[in-house]
Amino acid sequence: MSAIIDDKVVAGAKSSNTVKEDPIVALTERVNALYLFRDRYFETHSIDEAIRKNSDVEKEMKDTLSKFDECKGYEIDGSRANYYYLKGKALNVVDRFIPQAEELLSKAVKLEPKLIEAWNELGECYWKNDDIQQAKNCFIGALPHDRNKVSLRNLSMVLRQEQTSSMEQRIKNIQQGVEYAKEAVSLDTTDGISWAILGNAYLSSFFTVAQSPTILRLCMSAYMQAEKDIIAKSNPDLFYNKAVALKYQEEYSLALRSFENAMALDPLWETPRNKRDELLQYLKDIQNSINNNGYVKPKRLYQMIRALDIKHLGPYKGGSYTSGEKSIKLELIPLKELALGLNTEKVVFGKVVCWIQDSDCVPFAFCLVDEQKTCIVVTVYNLAKGRGVTVGDSVGIPEPFVIHQKFSYMDNDFDYKSIRVETPVVLVVNGRKLGREQQASANLHTFKKTN
Repeated sequence: MSAIIDDKVVAGAKSSNTVKEDPIVALTERVNALYLFRDRYFETHSIDEAIRKNSDVEKEMKDTLSKFDECKGYEIDGSRANYYYLKGKALNVVDRFIPQAEELLSKAVKLEPKLIEAWNELGECYWKNDDIQQAKNCFIGALPHDRNKVSLRNLSMVLRQEQTSSMEQRIKNIQQGVEYAKEAVSLDTTDGISWAILGNAYLSSFFTVAQSPTILRLCMSAYMQAEKDIIAKSNPDLFYNKAVALKYQEEYSLALRSFENAMALDPLWETPRNKRDELLQYLKDIQNSINNNGYVKPKRLYQMIRALDIKHLGPYKGGSYTSGEKSIKLELIPLKELALGLNTEKVVFGKVVCWIQDSDCVPFAFCLVDEQKTCIVVTVYNLAKGRGVTVGDSVGIPEPFVIHQKFSYMDNDFDYKSIRVETPVVLVVNGRKLGREQQASANLHTFKKTN
């Protein structure tokens, strides 16, 4: 990599006859070409060459930097800020932090405080170096000069990573991050990177504010828009984060394939492979637990089922319950009679025979067996840390929402039904409705590779 050029050398250099075009124009074109090479790599290379992408980008970066060395002999006084910005941007093309890029970009913004692009690049430098506060200062500092999409979406990213002194402030940051990302999208609805970052903002909201299906749908909608952009869909982060969202929509087959897409785009990034393998193991554990009634021995299972008592349905045992000012009828039905989707005015009841460990702890999953020995998995969202049910508990679930998983993946066949419970407060455990203290949102750290 070339050394930083001294201000005086650049400003006072003598003109040469070998290059006739404006060096700043030439360097701008060269740096833009470097970024196009990186961002549109898979337009000129097959996915099988993904493992070479980083080294190919590094080579292009070095070739680009050599052009800056060729311009040492040219009079570019008055353009020093742009010169430093362009060279810093060239160095910033790689994922890792390069101190020289920070030094050059810092010089650029000191010489030209209104150079928005330099502020954004400098912010990204700090971001790569995990200096969140300095990155935030750069992006905030750029906005008064121009409400631009890059500063806005980067600020959305930074707010999600910023350390906060309270959960209240954390939630405020996440919500503000969503607003910044939405504004970035509104400035250019064709920019897939902005859409991807909006999707990530919604995903953070899902884990920090509320595990709501509505938020997940907004998240998925943003990712789908992002995929329309060739640059965004060349980014493994998009498919990794989309896979995380799909997992919590319980679209497991699509989630596994989305993790695979991330792996294909960046074969050296281990996180997607690890998360894919963890999800696959989780699904196998569910399938095996259902097939084996939670591995409870027949005699013990018989005793548990015999102990089922209608009085343990608590407020649901009388054939109706009150939701707000509304009275809702409930009919107790066997698990095998459940229809797919929402089972209105129905309630199911059974014994917990096991729970299934998931590395992310979201959702809380357990197997329920009823009097007819039908086994089903129950996934509970928005459960407070350390809360849940234990083996042997009697659990009643009103108006259950049922999903059928049926697909094959890597020689594994999955075919089972599950009940998705959005909040634990609807559950009746051992005759008592769970209290509000059982409800909380989970905070999951997932998608920090670049955004």
